[in-house]
Amino acid sequence: MTSALPRAAPARFEVRVLPGLESLAEEAAREFDHAVSDALRDRVVFRVALSGGSTPRALHERLAAKPYRTRIAWDRIRFFFGDERCVPPDHERSNFRMARETLFDPLRIPSDHVFRMRGEADPPAAAAEYARTLASEFARSRSGPRFDLVFLGLGPDGHTASLFPGTKALGERVRLVVANYVPKFREWRLTSTYRLLNAARRVVFLAAGEEKREPVNKILKREPGWRKLPAADIRPRDGTLLWLLDEEAGRDL
Repeated sequence: MTSALPRAAPARFEVRVLPGLESLAEEAAREFDHAVSDALRDRVVFRVALSGGSTPRALHERLAAKPYRTRIAWDRIRFFFGDERCVPPDHERSNFRMARETLFDPLRIPSDHVFRMRGEADPPAAAAEYARTLASEFARSRSGPRFDLVFLGLGPDGHTASLFPGTKALGERVRLVVANYVPKFREWRLTSTYRLLNAARRVVFLAAGEEKREPVNKILKREPGWRKLPAADIRPRDGTLLWLLDEEAGRDL
């Protein structure tokens, strides 16, 4: 099912509701495939920012299988991350570890094609280091760091990447990556800011499960309180925005 965005939303916005997680992962894989094909007609490499969580895991596993395993030009893709937990790369909560196990290792992606956030380092220093990495990798871009594709998740509280309600990173307008302290977890996170995420050519939200239903409704139907949800401020300035939902998350649309 495809639904149009309410009038208050930015242009070129789309919502698709799929029957279940498997269908959602397949649709996301097709989006990835199409985005790569389109971008590589004009550019040498394709740059994507990944997210963590169970829904991206399903996507990665789909991409690592046929037909995408053999059809996509993996050697021309560079992988980045939208956020990371402040844990070592082999930690069970690491977004990098999940992507390595489900995508990079199965596809034998060279390590120099993957740019991880160093969650094991001092958070502010790691954020500044990642911003320098972005500046270096996008040095030839006149518009600065601009991902071809960004995958984002959605938390029950409306957070996305590691932009949580009430945290300082929500107000950042200059830096591309920051260390963000999340009081409810009593921990630091590394996260891309709105400046970086909204510069993307295409942003795709992946949301599945009953617990995502409330924030999905608030944001997409502009229900009371929607402006307080961090995910509501993801609005690509010169790009497109797609929400891929399963039936549980998108039941009321």
